[in-house]
Amino acid sequence: MTSPFDTQTPAKGSPPETEAGRNGTGWRRVLGVPSLVLLGLVYMVPLTIFSTYGIVVELTGGRLSAAYAAALVVMLFTARSYGRMAKAFPFAGSAYTYATRSFGAGLGFMAGWSLLLDYLLLPMINYLLIGIYLNAAFPGVPAWLFIVVSIVAVTVLNIVGITAVARANFVVVGLQGLFIVLFVVLAWVSISGSGTVDLLAPFTGVDGADGLSPILAGAAILCLSYLGFDAVSTFAEETRNPQRNIPRAIMLTTVLAGLIFLGLAYISHLLLPVGTFASPDSAAIEVVGTAGGNLLVAFFTAAYIAGSLGSALTSQASVSRIIFSMGRSQVLPAVLGRLHPRLRTPVVPIVLTSAVALLALVLDLTTVSSLISFGALVAFSVVNLSVIKHYFINQKERGPKGLANNLVLPGIGLVLTVWLWTSLSSLSFTLGLAWAGLGLVYLAFLTRGFRRPTPHLQLEDA
Repeated sequence: MTSPFDTQTPAKGSPPETEAGRNGTGWRRVLGVPSLVLLGLVYMVPLTIFSTYGIVVELTGGRLSAAYAAALVVMLFTARSYGRMAKAFPFAGSAYTYATRSFGAGLGFMAGWSLLLDYLLLPMINYLLIGIYLNAAFPGVPAWLFIVVSIVAVTVLNIVGITAVARANFVVVGLQGLFIVLFVVLAWVSISGSGTVDLLAPFTGVDGADGLSPILAGAAILCLSYLGFDAVSTFAEETRNPQRNIPRAIMLTTVLAGLIFLGLAYISHLLLPVGTFASPDSAAIEVVGTAGGNLLVAFFTAAYIAGSLGSALTSQASVSRIIFSMGRSQVLPAVLGRLHPRLRTPVVPIVLTSAVALLALVLDLTTVSSLISFGALVAFSVVNLSVIKHYFINQKERGPKGLANNLVLPGIGLVLTVWLWTSLSSLSFTLGLAWAGLGLVYLAFLTRGFRRPTPHLQLEDA
């Protein structure tokens, strides 16, 4: 009987430009670092800071900026691990690829299964938000209609190709960037005219707020705002010189997003300090309204919807490539591992992802968010472990530099990720473990009761 977690690993990674890529049957390598960074930022939705603004401000005693700074430090360790593994294995598949190459097909399958949970549901959250916001703006139109129209539009753009996605992302990032500039300028004008301001207040908080616990508790929530830097690695097979550009793009995306989050949190707190807004739930709208009135609130709503649409576009593109990678390896049905002969896009995985997204018509935000948190932290843990296994154990890179790069830094990333696990709700654990159990059942079916080896990644045909 074959263990479901067999540790056989395939041959060493093939070069970035494979035979399939040269003869025109593989992916088109059209992405550079700027496009990759845009993909990551759109995936994250920079305006997501306003989703949790009031809640985390109260939780941290007004030290939201300190919490964002802590979250950035935490995520940089894991982002670095993603970059290290992308350099070793520049292929579509992300954590699934890295776990398979480092630990074998069995654990690779379970990592990929958890990643599927994360990426399949991320577009759904965006569709839910689009439906909620547009239904609030146009009560006469049902939310489900906005959801369905959004799914169709995103699906068509993804089928057309990654170039269309990248171009759409320029528009989305531009709109959000324009809002951010307007908000910062108007907020600073308002702050400057309000008299004496304590410029350290966003880090020191209100009187009586002390200790690291509230800041760390806030950081645990805010770390999930950084989901998106990992999605950059799924576009490795469409990237020029991926072994150099993917790691750079991952780190740049994480740092830029962190600076945007930190800057917006800082300005927002100076504009509307903790204790002065009516309720945590409406704090974001109050902050925006204080800066620019109803017109800026309307622009914020438009920019947020555009950001959600862009995030859905990018997250669907990411998960379709994960599914393609698993289908190509026959871990999932082979029909999922084929590219359209003319468009060079994974049409069947894209359509499948859209079909799953229709669950947004019946699921709620709490359930979907809980599942995403579980899947993301599984992937983060696996990638940090993969760096240690691949570089430190398998490749034996154990000199002073190797010790730091391949054991200490990913080890810190792993410890910090395990700490994030403590912030998950019981609902997250319950639903996540149920999904993992379903994956184990499917793996048993795939291997005929673990009597056959788990299919390996076939990256050489990328």
